[in-house]
Amino acid sequence: MSFPPDRLLCMRIVVLAGGIGGARFLRGLKSAAPDADITVIGNTGDDIHLFGLKVCPDLDTVMYTLGGGINEEQGWGRADETFQVKGELAAYGVGPEWFGLGDRDFATHIVRTQMLGAGYPLSAVTEALCERWQPGVRLLPMSDDRIETHVAVEVDGERKAVHFQEYWVKLRASVDAQAVVPVGAEQAKPAPGVLEAIGEADVILFPPSNPVVSIGTILAVPGVREAIADAGVPVVGLSPIVGDAPVRGMADKMLAAVGVESTAAAVARHYGSGLLDGWLVDTVDAGTVEDVESAGIRCRAVPLMMTGVEATAAMAREALGLAEEVRA
Repeated sequence: MSFPPDRLLCMRIVVLAGGIGGARFLRGLKSAAPDADITVIGNTGDDIHLFGLKVCPDLDTVMYTLGGGINEEQGWGRADETFQVKGELAAYGVGPEWFGLGDRDFATHIVRTQMLGAGYPLSAVTEALCERWQPGVRLLPMSDDRIETHVAVEVDGERKAVHFQEYWVKLRASVDAQAVVPVGAEQAKPAPGVLEAIGEADVILFPPSNPVVSIGTILAVPGVREAIADAGVPVVGLSPIVGDAPVRGMADKMLAAVGVESTAAAVARHYGSGLLDGWLVDTVDAGTVEDVESAGIRCRAVPLMMTGVEATAAMAREALGLAEEVRA
């Protein structure tokens, strides 16, 4: 499956992205379509306030990855990082100790928090931060409003809601998630430029990000899901589930919380044919193609392991090719 080279020139692509998976896919997409106009709508449901600072993990992971400053081994945080400030805070008894911010990373959060305090919206702050990193895409937060993903859990017989970062980082998803709630989403508005980018797109892509707490949280912002469904352009997703297990992270825990099986076909059905036109599954899940297509979603089986930039670029080309097939 191929995409006509002339169609890539000035093509407007919108990508909904979470953290590591979304960022790495974007790097491959940029390689596959270097002349395309790419707008990234980033998840802010993972955002958290720590040490008096506003931390935006997913936005920063995209910015650092595409800007050449990411810690490649772990996929998040800065390269060549040190943790002197974290150690000093711990010496004062200031927590939480379970969330590690490095010295280089602290600078980003300090600048962001200062600008927010001065009255700039998150979208303007993100644009200013990207001036340094030059990610080669237009990075938009899904909303300027505060949205935090919370997870309902039961710990030691007590049911409580914890911030997603506490569930993911501190608890390491060691207990079952009983519910996932994007707190504040119902009252939020899409950030400036989000709906316009969707309305002007030629293709909309869902990378292999977490379908519940990354893509799902973006879709929870009023108007975003409707804009995508009404855009009239191909919407193609890539499965984050390969062989009935997440490629990375703990997406199976989040899927279970919303009653969705951890399979490539189930995730496609979770998005639905009203939203999704095409779906790529890994070759090991080729047997699910017919199942997905019976739900009204065109499906193809291709290699989906992001083992490097070229492998990821091949995935992106397959996604764009499927989009062209849907369009035709």
